[in-house]
Amino acid sequence: MGRYDPSGRGRHPGKRDWEAEGVRALRRHLGLSQRQMAAELGTRQQTVSEWETGLYRPRGASARLLTIIAEQAGFQYEAGKRREETGEGRYGAEEREAY
Repeated sequence: MGRYDPSGRGRHPGKRDWEAEGVRALRRHLGLSQRQMAAELGTRQQTVSEWETGLYRPRGASARLLTIIAEQAGFQYEAGKRREETGEGRYGAEEREAY
């Protein structure tokens, strides 16, 4: 799986690759619900949910806005590294308890 690269040196210079785990981690870093995040971005709660489940990825202005918010919040996230460090699979303990 790819990683969120805050340096912007991903596949396309200057663009960030927002995957489901990165969107979810940013929202949690900000302490927002999906509904609150959607309101901040000017989108629907369902859209944020679809990003977080991997059904769709943010693109265009939404992806750029997420990147700006992440940079302003000092958000750093590497999905693969985080899972390796915690020994967790795709879902952390918090998500597993919800099922």
